[in-house]
Amino acid sequence: MTSSRRPLRLSTVILPVLRWHDGGRERWQRAEELGFDTAYTYDHLSWREPFRDGTWFGALPTLTAAAAVTSRLRLGTLVTSPNFRHPVTLAKELMSMDDISDGRITLGIGAGGNGFDATALGQEPWTPRERADRFAEFVPLLDRLLREPVVSYEGDFYSAGEVRNIPGCVQSPRLPFAVAATGPRGLLLAARYGQSWVTTGDPRIHETATPAEGLQAVRDQIVRLGTACEQTGRDPGDIKKVLLTGFVPGSPLDSVDAFVDFAGRYAAAGIDEIVLHWPIRDTVFAADETVFERIVTEGLPQLAAS
Repeated sequence: MTSSRRPLRLSTVILPVLRWHDGGRERWQRAEELGFDTAYTYDHLSWREPFRDGTWFGALPTLTAAAAVTSRLRLGTLVTSPNFRHPVTLAKELMSMDDISDGRITLGIGAGGNGFDATALGQEPWTPRERADRFAEFVPLLDRLLREPVVSYEGDFYSAGEVRNIPGCVQSPRLPFAVAATGPRGLLLAARYGQSWVTTGDPRIHETATPAEGLQAVRDQIVRLGTACEQTGRDPGDIKKVLLTGFVPGSPLDSVDAFVDFAGRYAAAGIDEIVLHWPIRDTVFAADETVFERIVTEGLPQLAAS
């Protein structure tokens, strides 16, 4: 039996491009003041242009600092990947962050891509199949490391030798995973291990699709997630569906009304949480920051009342 409909949650992504003592701290605090459910950041060593040669800080230290200056706001990565992470060291850092935040950390996790992170450690970029193979081993091992006090494991790509993670996460049985996936193997991982599933829409049509086509692509993905849940014996309603905007057709930050229309359509399609990029001037994420803040304070209440 499918769970009842959840109220739509609104979250944000704060890219790590501000120095902590020159606007960075205040931005995370402002996210909490506005009432966002979660504030995420990207977990990259560097990112695409125009960010490649500009200021870019580490995700996990940034989230730890944000945890120390907020009290309610959930915090997370969107997303971490195996490109430069290892499950053993990542688990220890996540357990520590969960403790510092008093149980407010969510791990967004995906298979990674072929961007700058793919070769930062000196390796050749992995093929899509290699990324999927590593992801299929990375997620179950990380799940064990965050649930069990002592873990030993020997796999094709990762090993753990009597690794201790004591006392474990504040959140029980571990901090939640938000698994980004669109292919069949990734969707099965989301069904088995995810408390949330993350989509940016269909990357094959990002540049050409109409808003209606982008919405239909997400509907189709939700259907495929449901199929994966059936294969694993999971109720699809148990998994929150998260949409990271900025890559699907549409302009939800143009106005409060534009957001309400956009969010209402995706909520009706089955999305439980919408994530907006905090505006950054002179980038693809440029938007009127006053409108952005009004969307949180006015747009979300309009949706709740409708």
